[in-house]
Amino acid sequence: MAAKKKKAAKKAVKKTAKKKTVKKAAKKKTASKRKPSAAFMKPMKVSAALGAVIGAGPYPRTEVTKKLWAYIKRKGLQDSKNRRDINADANLKAVFGGRSKVNMFEMTKLVSKHLS
Repeated sequence: MAAKKKKAAKKAVKKTAKKKTVKKAAKKKTASKRKPSAAFMKPMKVSAALGAVIGAGPYPRTEVTKKLWAYIKRKGLQDSKNRRDINADANLKAVFGGRSKVNMFEMTKLVSKHLS
């Protein structure tokens, strides 16, 4: 009798262990990366002023932002004291509406005027 109880106890432990691993696997599956919004991935036309900075051609909004930040970092245009500010060079002044210094949060608003 004692042997049967031990076997039953082992089976119960195995079943609960299996259930826990199945639940963890299910959680991992549902916690996968979100799909990007189709609106952000739609290629948009770039104005001539913005094209001088990031290159001509239709780009999705996400790619425009990436290329713009690559340009800013490559040219060293980020302000050294306040990293949120961007000091515009001649090409970026045309994009930023003639402003020589722009906050990074204003940048996306100003760039969106150059996308259609």
